[in-house]
Amino acid sequence: MKRILTGLKPTGDMTLGNYIGSIMQMVKMQDEYDSYIFVADLHALTTVQDVKLLNERIRKFLAMYIACGIDPKKNTIYIQSENEFIPAISYLLECTTYYGEASRMIQFKEKSKQNANFSVGLLTYPILMAADILYCDTDLVPVGIDQKQHVELARNIAERFNSRYGDTFVLPEPLISKSGTKIKDLKDPTKKMSKSEENPQGVISLFDDPSEITKKIMRATTDSDTTIKYDPDNKPGISNLLDIASILSGRTIEDIEKDFLGKGYGEFKKYVAKITSSHIANIQKKYNEIINSDEFNKILDEGIKKSRKLAKEKYEIMKEKMGVVRKAL
Repeated sequence: MKRILTGLKPTGDMTLGNYIGSIMQMVKMQDEYDSYIFVADLHALTTVQDVKLLNERIRKFLAMYIACGIDPKKNTIYIQSENEFIPAISYLLECTTYYGEASRMIQFKEKSKQNANFSVGLLTYPILMAADILYCDTDLVPVGIDQKQHVELARNIAERFNSRYGDTFVLPEPLISKSGTKIKDLKDPTKKMSKSEENPQGVISLFDDPSEITKKIMRATTDSDTTIKYDPDNKPGISNLLDIASILSGRTIEDIEKDFLGKGYGEFKKYVAKITSSHIANIQKKYNEIINSDEFNKILDEGIKKSRKLAKEKYEIMKEKMGVVRKAL
């Protein structure tokens, strides 16, 4: 069985867009692959974070993933910073990476222009990402098209290391999903719903109170027409709500359109709000059962134990091949 790895950075908020566009796909893939899922808390440190908020999100994000259907029996789930061998592997990989490669990364070029006083971590975090991928011999990394470059860098570093020191790493491939529906912002349905969006009224958080979810959907931007019809180009707001209703209800868009033939937007929004708030309330119920349970701690303990064992083995192999081990002359 091929191994797949997914990392989530504990910044921003987990949204309905993340759930439909990404997490639901991960739930399907956990039956097809040997799946590793971790919270990439070290990656969050490339910019200054609110310490208390970051610490809270580390546990919250992983607990919410489990509540959304990520099965601990089918996934190795862990916190990145608890595996001290991953940063150690990252340094050895840094010594196999050229400055030009790191500085050409698109996100580095964009973010370094925004802040002249960027940290060295901003430059080297793609190599830490490579360490995340390579230490456990990952075959596939699910990414959006904007993250493909990071997997390609990991592959290039692995190829160079293998060529210089002998076969050590599996060469990873990006897995670009085309099946996940892209949920749009409720206030500006021309752009995707983002956890970093500045206007919270356009974003449904998986942590929102059901009453707040209802308010946001009832205030969602639509159009001056009154026809409930799927037409993303001319009716992006209504089409977005139809996508949400269809996915969360398990019904086809055509069936929903028929139900609301001749009815107004207000009645349709109430329907979408009821389905969405109910669905998220069920997820939150599971989340509240998980977050402070002994079972959750056991899941994380088991995950980091397995992760650390693999990383330690890979680190020792790398050191041996690179000549940084104590040997009698």
